[in-house]
Amino acid sequence: MRTPRPFTAVTIAVALAVGLAGCGDTTSNSTDRRTVRLLTHDSFAVSDDVLAAFTADTGIEVELVQGGDAGSVVNQAILAAGNPQADVLFGIDSTFLTRALEADLFEPYEAADLDRVDPALLLDDEHRVTPIDYGDVCLNYDQAWFGEHDLAVPTSLDDLVDPAYADLLVVQNPATSSPGLAFLLATIEELGDGWEAWWTALRANGVEVTDGWESAYYGSFSGGGGSEGTRPLVVSYASSPPAEVVFADPPVDDPPTGVIEAGCFRQVEGAGILAGTDHRDEAEALVDFLLSEPFQADVPLSMFVFPVRSGVDLPEVFVQHAARPSEVLTMTAADIGAGRDEWIDRWTDLVLR
Repeated sequence: MRTPRPFTAVTIAVALAVGLAGCGDTTSNSTDRRTVRLLTHDSFAVSDDVLAAFTADTGIEVELVQGGDAGSVVNQAILAAGNPQADVLFGIDSTFLTRALEADLFEPYEAADLDRVDPALLLDDEHRVTPIDYGDVCLNYDQAWFGEHDLAVPTSLDDLVDPAYADLLVVQNPATSSPGLAFLLATIEELGDGWEAWWTALRANGVEVTDGWESAYYGSFSGGGGSEGTRPLVVSYASSPPAEVVFADPPVDDPPTGVIEAGCFRQVEGAGILAGTDHRDEAEALVDFLLSEPFQADVPLSMFVFPVRSGVDLPEVFVQHAARPSEVLTMTAADIGAGRDEWIDRWTDLVLR
């Protein structure tokens, strides 16, 4: 979900999503190899050796079609439904799930090793989407900024509308960003009927809105590695701080960012075989690979979220620095689907217009 900029993962081939709608034929130019095309958000990453091992084991090369944030990727796939620009989509999560299912975007497939996944993380009883990772969307803060300004770190959503925190927060647009939508859902679940008044007050308190996570975290947030941003509060993940340790230059023992554990929303991310694919066998093999132990063990330090497969050991830096909120907010896919479009429209009226 959220790969820090210093990370570079070489894929077998990379294609831009723009202009590829309608490209139903994903056959490789070479007759001695097979290719599977994976449509995903820009934060997808996998270590070189893990992906190379998949190709060596199966003879299947993976071509990435990266199309922005998760919301944009889902929208692109829906526009190309029935004549897909790829074979598998990775990055569909519980916040956008019903939109994809209602568009008949996926073909059912029960992945190998699905029994190694906690049933609480399953996204769809018909197996149209396979869970791959999960993360808790939480507010992150720049520890140094708050220390230098002698201001207490906010501990609740209500704190964020206090004038003391004016012009300090950056969030993502829920229409285009999955963490942005998760945060909107968190406010609805936490505040109930008061969510609209809260967002109205947050706008008056100078909240900034970006289209996606990367522009928020690396553009506006002051605590992100290499960022020149000025805002010390951002919507990100409970597992973002380990990335700040892993990629720190010079090295650090502790992350410069912290996690506010109040108001966190659990987000499960999955993959599905796109309806109309001409490469069903290769697509099944790729979904199995995404749930396999090698890929799952690679997830924490490649995408800085948690693997869904049980029994996978977490790296020590993750154990030490990823927050594990004792309570997280959730909402069923059915409830999200019933209210999502209306909530986003209302949020747009309140915050952007």
